[in-house]
Amino acid sequence: MKTKGYAKHYYLMLLPGFMWLTLFSIVPMFGIIIAFQDFNPGLGMFHSEWIGLENFKYMFTLNDSKTIFFNTIFIAVMKIIANMIVPLTFALLLNELRLTILKRWIQTIVYLPHFLSWVILSGILLDIFSYKGPVNGILSVFGISPTLFFARADLFPFIVVGSDVWKEFGFNTIIFLAALTGINPSLYEAAAIDGASRFQRLLNITLPGIITTVILLSVLSLGNVLNAGFDQIFNLYNPLVYSSGDIIDTWVYRTGLLNLQYGLATAMGLLKSVISFTLITISYFLAAKFANYRIF
Repeated sequence: MKTKGYAKHYYLMLLPGFMWLTLFSIVPMFGIIIAFQDFNPGLGMFHSEWIGLENFKYMFTLNDSKTIFFNTIFIAVMKIIANMIVPLTFALLLNELRLTILKRWIQTIVYLPHFLSWVILSGILLDIFSYKGPVNGILSVFGISPTLFFARADLFPFIVVGSDVWKEFGFNTIIFLAALTGINPSLYEAAAIDGASRFQRLLNITLPGIITTVILLSVLSLGNVLNAGFDQIFNLYNPLVYSSGDIIDTWVYRTGLLNLQYGLATAMGLLKSVISFTLITISYFLAAKFANYRIF
Protein backbone atom coordinates (compact mmCIF):
# COMPACT_ATOMS: atom_id res chain seq x y z
CA MET A 1 0.00 0.00 0.00
CA LYS A 2 2.85 2.36 0.81
CA THR A 3 4.36 1.69 -2.58
CA LYS A 4 1.13 2.70 -4.30
CA GLY A 5 1.07 5.89 -2.25
CA TYR A 6 4.59 6.80 -3.31
CA ALA A 7 3.70 6.02 -6.93
CA LYS A 8 0.97 8.66 -6.79
CA HIS A 9 3.52 11.22 -5.68
CA TYR A 10 5.77 10.31 -8.60
CA TYR A 11 2.88 10.70 -11.02
CA LEU A 12 2.10 14.12 -9.54
CA MET A 13 5.74 15.10 -10.06
CA LEU A 14 5.48 14.04 -13.70
CA LEU A 15 2.22 15.90 -14.26
CA PRO A 16 3.67 19.43 -14.88
CA GLY A 17 6.19 18.05 -17.37
CA PHE A 18 3.53 16.00 -19.13
CA MET A 19 1.23 19.04 -19.34
CA TRP A 20 4.06 21.14 -20.78
CA LEU A 21 4.88 18.41 -23.32
CA THR A 22 1.23 18.09 -24.34
CA LEU A 23 0.61 21.83 -24.61
CA PHE A 24 3.77 22.86 -26.45
CA SER A 25 4.81 19.72 -28.35
CA ILE A 26 1.82 17.46 -29.01
CA VAL A 27 -1.06 19.92 -29.57
CA PRO A 28 0.93 22.06 -32.09
CA MET A 29 1.51 18.93 -34.18
CA PHE A 30 -2.01 19.33 -35.55
CA GLY A 31 -0.74 22.45 -37.30
CA ILE A 32 1.13 20.38 -39.87
CA ILE A 33 -2.12 20.25 -41.83
CA ILE A 34 -1.23 23.78 -42.99
CA ALA A 35 1.54 22.27 -45.14
CA PHE A 36 -1.15 20.73 -47.36
CA GLN A 37 -3.32 23.84 -47.60
CA ASP A 38 -3.40 27.25 -49.20
CA PHE A 39 -3.68 28.54 -45.68
CA ASN A 40 -5.74 31.66 -45.02
CA PRO A 41 -5.61 32.94 -41.40
CA GLY A 42 -9.08 34.39 -41.78
CA LEU A 43 -10.56 31.01 -42.67
CA GLY A 44 -8.47 28.93 -40.29
CA MET A 45 -7.12 25.39 -40.71
CA PHE A 46 -10.52 23.76 -41.10
CA HIS A 47 -11.79 25.99 -43.89
CA SER A 48 -8.68 26.83 -45.92
CA GLU A 49 -8.37 25.33 -49.40
CA TRP A 50 -6.77 21.86 -49.53
CA ILE A 51 -4.02 21.73 -52.18
CA GLY A 52 -2.27 18.46 -51.32
CA LEU A 53 1.45 18.38 -52.11
CA GLU A 54 1.54 21.64 -54.08
CA ASN A 55 3.52 23.46 -51.37
CA PHE A 56 6.17 20.73 -51.43
CA LYS A 57 6.38 20.79 -55.24
CA TYR A 58 6.68 24.56 -55.30
CA MET A 59 9.30 24.46 -52.54
CA PHE A 60 11.64 22.32 -54.65
CA THR A 61 11.31 24.64 -57.64
CA LEU A 62 12.76 27.56 -55.68
CA ASN A 63 16.44 28.35 -56.09
CA ASP A 64 16.56 29.12 -52.37
CA SER A 65 15.81 25.48 -51.52
CA LYS A 66 19.14 24.15 -52.77
CA THR A 67 21.00 26.99 -51.08
CA ILE A 68 19.44 26.63 -47.66
CA PHE A 69 19.77 22.83 -47.65
CA PHE A 70 23.43 23.08 -48.60
CA ASN A 71 24.11 25.83 -46.04
CA THR A 72 22.30 23.91 -43.29
CA ILE A 73 24.14 20.64 -43.92
CA PHE A 74 27.52 22.32 -44.40
CA ILE A 75 27.35 24.41 -41.22
CA ALA A 76 25.83 21.59 -39.14
CA VAL A 77 28.42 19.00 -40.27
CA MET A 78 31.28 21.46 -39.66
CA LYS A 79 29.91 22.10 -36.17
CA ILE A 80 29.63 18.37 -35.42
CA ILE A 81 33.22 17.71 -36.53
CA ALA A 82 34.70 20.74 -34.77
CA ASN A 83 32.71 20.13 -31.57
CA MET A 84 34.11 16.62 -31.49
CA ILE A 85 37.77 17.30 -32.28
CA VAL A 86 38.35 20.46 -30.22
CA PRO A 87 36.79 19.26 -26.92
CA LEU A 88 38.47 15.85 -27.23
CA THR A 89 41.88 17.41 -27.83
CA PHE A 90 41.40 19.92 -25.02
CA ALA A 91 40.21 17.21 -22.61
CA LEU A 92 43.28 15.08 -23.38
CA LEU A 93 45.59 18.04 -22.77
CA LEU A 94 43.76 19.06 -19.61
CA ASN A 95 43.88 15.51 -18.33
CA GLU A 96 47.68 15.58 -18.53
CA LEU A 97 47.83 18.67 -16.30
CA ARG A 98 48.96 17.69 -12.83
CA LEU A 99 48.11 20.95 -10.98
CA THR A 100 44.57 20.19 -9.80
CA ILE A 101 43.70 23.78 -8.83
CA LEU A 102 44.84 25.18 -12.18
CA LYS A 103 43.01 22.38 -13.96
CA ARG A 104 39.74 23.26 -12.22
CA TRP A 105 40.13 26.98 -12.94
CA ILE A 106 40.75 26.36 -16.64
CA GLN A 107 37.78 23.97 -16.80
CA THR A 108 35.51 26.56 -15.16
CA ILE A 109 36.65 29.43 -17.40
CA VAL A 110 36.12 27.55 -20.68
CA TYR A 111 32.74 26.30 -19.41
CA LEU A 112 31.33 29.79 -18.72
CA PRO A 113 30.30 30.73 -22.32
CA HIS A 114 27.95 27.73 -22.35
CA PHE A 115 25.66 29.57 -19.91
CA LEU A 116 25.40 32.74 -22.01
CA SER A 117 22.65 33.11 -24.59
CA TRP A 118 23.38 33.85 -28.22
CA VAL A 119 21.73 37.25 -27.80
CA ILE A 120 24.60 38.23 -25.49
CA LEU A 121 27.36 36.39 -27.33
CA SER A 122 26.29 37.72 -30.73
CA GLY A 123 26.63 41.29 -29.43
CA ILE A 124 30.14 40.46 -28.19
CA LEU A 125 31.09 38.87 -31.51
CA LEU A 126 29.70 41.75 -33.56
CA ASP A 127 31.82 44.17 -31.51
CA ILE A 128 34.95 42.00 -31.70
CA PHE A 129 34.72 41.61 -35.49
CA SER A 130 33.41 45.11 -36.22
CA TYR A 131 35.24 47.44 -38.61
CA LYS A 132 36.94 49.22 -35.70
CA GLY A 133 37.01 46.18 -33.42
CA PRO A 134 40.01 44.47 -31.83
CA VAL A 135 40.39 41.86 -34.59
CA ASN A 136 40.77 44.50 -37.29
CA GLY A 137 43.00 46.46 -34.92
CA ILE A 138 45.37 43.49 -34.63
CA LEU A 139 45.30 42.90 -38.39
CA SER A 140 46.15 46.54 -39.06
CA VAL A 141 49.37 46.09 -37.07
CA PHE A 142 50.48 43.59 -39.72
CA GLY A 143 49.48 45.91 -42.55
CA ILE A 144 46.20 44.15 -43.36
CA SER A 145 43.28 46.40 -44.31
CA PRO A 146 40.18 46.33 -42.06
CA THR A 147 37.47 43.90 -43.13
CA LEU A 148 33.71 43.85 -42.63
CA PHE A 149 33.67 40.24 -41.46
CA PHE A 150 29.90 39.95 -41.12
CA ALA A 151 29.38 41.33 -44.61
CA ARG A 152 31.49 38.63 -46.29
CA ALA A 153 29.55 35.54 -47.27
CA ASP A 154 32.74 33.50 -47.70
CA LEU A 155 33.78 34.02 -44.06
CA PHE A 156 30.39 33.88 -42.34
CA PRO A 157 30.01 30.05 -42.06
CA PHE A 158 33.47 29.75 -40.49
CA ILE A 159 32.72 32.52 -37.99
CA VAL A 160 29.52 30.68 -37.08
CA VAL A 161 31.33 27.37 -36.59
CA GLY A 162 34.21 28.95 -34.68
CA SER A 163 31.94 30.88 -32.33
CA ASP A 164 29.82 27.79 -31.69
CA VAL A 165 32.94 25.85 -30.73
CA TRP A 166 34.00 28.69 -28.43
CA LYS A 167 30.63 28.57 -26.69
CA GLU A 168 30.20 24.81 -26.37
CA PHE A 169 33.60 23.13 -26.23
CA GLY A 170 33.88 23.67 -22.46
CA PHE A 171 30.68 21.71 -21.89
CA ASN A 172 31.72 18.94 -24.26
CA THR A 173 35.13 18.79 -22.60
CA ILE A 174 33.45 17.82 -19.32
CA ILE A 175 31.88 14.79 -21.03
CA PHE A 176 35.27 13.54 -22.20
CA LEU A 177 36.88 14.29 -18.83
CA ALA A 178 34.16 12.22 -17.17
CA ALA A 179 34.95 9.36 -19.56
CA LEU A 180 38.66 9.69 -18.75
CA THR A 181 37.99 9.21 -15.04
CA GLY A 182 36.62 5.74 -15.83
CA ILE A 183 40.02 4.49 -16.97
CA ASN A 184 41.76 2.33 -14.36
CA PRO A 185 44.84 4.25 -13.03
CA SER A 186 46.70 0.95 -12.55
CA LEU A 187 46.93 0.68 -16.34
CA TYR A 188 49.01 3.86 -16.45
CA GLU A 189 51.18 2.66 -13.58
CA ALA A 190 51.85 -0.67 -15.28
CA ALA A 191 52.64 1.07 -18.56
CA ALA A 192 55.03 3.48 -16.81
CA ILE A 193 56.83 0.56 -15.17
CA ASP A 194 57.21 -1.06 -18.59
CA GLY A 195 58.87 2.12 -19.84
CA ALA A 196 55.99 3.57 -21.90
CA SER A 197 56.24 7.31 -22.50
CA ARG A 198 53.32 9.66 -21.81
CA PHE A 199 52.55 9.80 -25.53
CA GLN A 200 52.53 6.00 -25.75
CA ARG A 201 50.22 5.82 -22.74
CA LEU A 202 47.95 8.32 -24.47
CA LEU A 203 47.78 6.23 -27.66
CA ASN A 204 47.49 2.81 -26.05
CA ILE A 205 45.47 3.46 -22.89
CA THR A 206 43.70 6.84 -22.92
CA LEU A 207 42.28 6.85 -26.45
CA PRO A 208 41.13 3.19 -26.41
CA GLY A 209 39.57 3.86 -22.99
CA ILE A 210 37.27 6.61 -24.27
CA ILE A 211 36.73 5.41 -27.83
CA THR A 212 33.25 4.15 -26.94
CA THR A 213 32.24 7.60 -25.71
CA VAL A 214 33.65 9.20 -28.86
CA ILE A 215 31.72 6.79 -31.08
CA LEU A 216 28.53 7.30 -29.08
CA LEU A 217 28.66 11.10 -29.28
CA SER A 218 29.57 11.00 -32.96
CA VAL A 219 26.70 8.69 -33.84
CA LEU A 220 24.11 10.55 -31.77
CA SER A 221 25.15 13.84 -33.40
CA LEU A 222 23.83 12.54 -36.73
CA GLY A 223 20.36 13.57 -35.62
CA ASN A 224 21.49 17.22 -35.65
CA VAL A 225 22.63 17.31 -39.27
CA LEU A 226 19.72 19.63 -40.15
CA ASN A 227 20.03 21.73 -36.98
CA ALA A 228 22.59 24.40 -37.78
CA GLY A 229 21.57 26.67 -34.89
CA PHE A 230 18.71 29.10 -35.50
CA ASP A 231 19.28 31.32 -32.47
CA GLN A 232 22.96 31.79 -33.27
CA ILE A 233 22.60 32.52 -36.98
CA PHE A 234 19.47 34.65 -36.52
CA ASN A 235 21.41 36.97 -34.20
CA LEU A 236 24.49 37.14 -36.45
CA TYR A 237 23.39 37.09 -40.07
CA ASN A 238 22.17 39.82 -42.44
CA PRO A 239 21.01 39.97 -46.09
CA LEU A 240 24.61 40.28 -47.30
CA VAL A 241 25.43 36.73 -46.13
CA TYR A 242 22.18 34.96 -47.02
CA SER A 243 23.99 33.07 -49.79
CA SER A 244 26.17 31.21 -47.27
CA GLY A 245 24.43 31.74 -43.92
CA ASP A 246 20.73 31.27 -44.58
CA ILE A 247 19.57 27.91 -43.19
CA ILE A 248 16.27 26.05 -43.11
CA ASP A 249 15.12 27.51 -39.79
CA THR A 250 15.87 31.14 -40.68
CA TRP A 251 14.26 30.69 -44.11
CA VAL A 252 11.13 29.22 -42.49
CA TYR A 253 11.01 32.18 -40.09
CA ARG A 254 11.20 34.77 -42.86
CA THR A 255 8.89 32.92 -45.24
CA GLY A 256 6.23 32.12 -42.66
CA LEU A 257 6.22 35.04 -40.23
CA LEU A 258 7.55 37.89 -42.36
CA ASN A 259 6.29 37.01 -45.85
CA LEU A 260 3.09 35.33 -44.55
CA GLN A 261 3.50 32.20 -46.71
CA TYR A 262 2.36 29.90 -43.94
CA GLY A 263 1.75 26.80 -46.04
CA LEU A 264 5.14 26.93 -47.75
CA ALA A 265 6.99 27.52 -44.48
CA THR A 266 5.12 24.70 -42.75
CA ALA A 267 5.92 22.34 -45.63
CA MET A 268 9.63 23.08 -45.29
CA GLY A 269 9.49 22.66 -41.51
CA LEU A 270 7.62 19.37 -41.84
CA LEU A 271 10.14 18.03 -44.35
CA LYS A 272 12.98 18.95 -42.00
CA SER A 273 11.23 17.23 -39.08
CA VAL A 274 10.68 14.01 -41.04
CA ILE A 275 14.31 13.87 -42.18
CA SER A 276 15.57 14.69 -38.66
CA PHE A 277 13.37 11.98 -37.13
CA THR A 278 14.72 9.46 -39.64
CA LEU A 279 18.31 10.46 -38.87
CA ILE A 280 17.73 10.25 -35.11
CA THR A 281 16.24 6.76 -35.50
CA ILE A 282 19.25 5.67 -37.55
CA SER A 283 21.67 7.24 -35.05
CA TYR A 284 20.15 5.34 -32.12
CA PHE A 285 20.34 2.10 -34.11
CA LEU A 286 24.02 2.75 -34.86
CA ALA A 287 24.68 3.74 -31.24
CA ALA A 288 23.21 0.45 -30.05
CA LYS A 289 25.27 -1.50 -32.58
CA PHE A 290 28.66 0.17 -32.16
CA ALA A 291 28.55 1.62 -28.62
CA ASN A 292 26.01 -0.68 -26.93
CA TYR A 293 23.88 2.34 -26.06
CA ARG A 294 20.15 1.85 -25.59
CA ILE A 295 17.40 3.99 -24.11
CA PHE A 296 14.79 1.23 -24.26
